[in-house]
Amino acid sequence: MEAALIIMALMVLFTFLGLGVWVTVKVVGAAKRGVDRTITQARRTVEDTSLKARSFGQVGVVGALAQIRLDLRMSMRSTQQALYQGVQTDASLRESIGLFERLSAHGHELDDELKHLEQEPDKKRIADRLPELRERADRVVQASDSLRWAARDRARKFAEDDLSVLSAQIEVESGALRDWSRESVDDLAGWPAEPTAAPAPPGPERGQAPAAALPKPPERTGYPWEKTARPVRPETTT
Repeated sequence: MEAALIIMALMVLFTFLGLGVWVTVKVVGAAKRGVDRTITQARRTVEDTSLKARSFGQVGVVGALAQIRLDLRMSMRSTQQALYQGVQTDASLRESIGLFERLSAHGHELDDELKHLEQEPDKKRIADRLPELRERADRVVQASDSLRWAARDRARKFAEDDLSVLSAQIEVESGALRDWSRESVDDLAGWPAEPTAAPAPPGPERGQAPAAALPKPPERTGYPWEKTARPVRPETTT
């Protein structure tokens, strides 16, 4: 018996230890993912700022490559945000997200190629490739913009349809509220039926009133707050 109790206690102890390790791993993993997201966002912000500075501050091949990368990244990021926010209320955007993921692979490939070309010393060769690079980037950007604006147009159309239906319902309700000449059906259903008047009993002949029918004079009743009247004493003369 004691051995069984010891075994059960050890099993419970190991279970709690395993659960504690699992919770610790989950917490550490979540914290690591949060740190990674923060670092990625900070790196992205720094890189975007650097691209803006090069696109405005430098001319020639370096400035052109920076502008192409900046336009590509801004378009892809805006479309990603629009689709992933819209799918929370419109499940039909899941197919659009699948297409965007495929397009995103082309966008990442082109962005990495442009990034490596920024370090290329042969600027003449890069200048010769600029038309082809810009054409590829324009195709990706146009496809990305098409998905984004289609999702926004769909959301706006749904909002306009819902607003039209709601406006029509409000107009009907407003007309019903202004029709105060008719009683409410609910109020009429809740009112009790009017009692029918009972026939009056036959009364005595004119000029004769029974004694029982005559009203009695009301008796004066005292109230607790009234004082008892004192008897009036006759005035004495000396």
